[in-house]
Amino acid sequence: MDVDIIFKIAAIGILTAIIGQVLKQTGKDEISTLATLAGLIIVLIMVLNLIADLFTSLKTIFNF
Repeated sequence: MDVDIIFKIAAIGILTAIIGQVLKQTGKDEISTLATLAGLIIVLIMVLNLIADLFTSLKTIFNF
């Protein structure tokens, strides 16, 4: 597993936090919540792809 994916997830988290705080300061709480939710969904998709790759490798290793 590359360290690159950890940096990508951290960068998305930091950007989401900054965007959320800026939107809350301007009074757009609903959009801030949607931006945070979008960041969470992006990270979950990345993690699900990694899990799918893991199951694919396990399948090939054990010849299922």
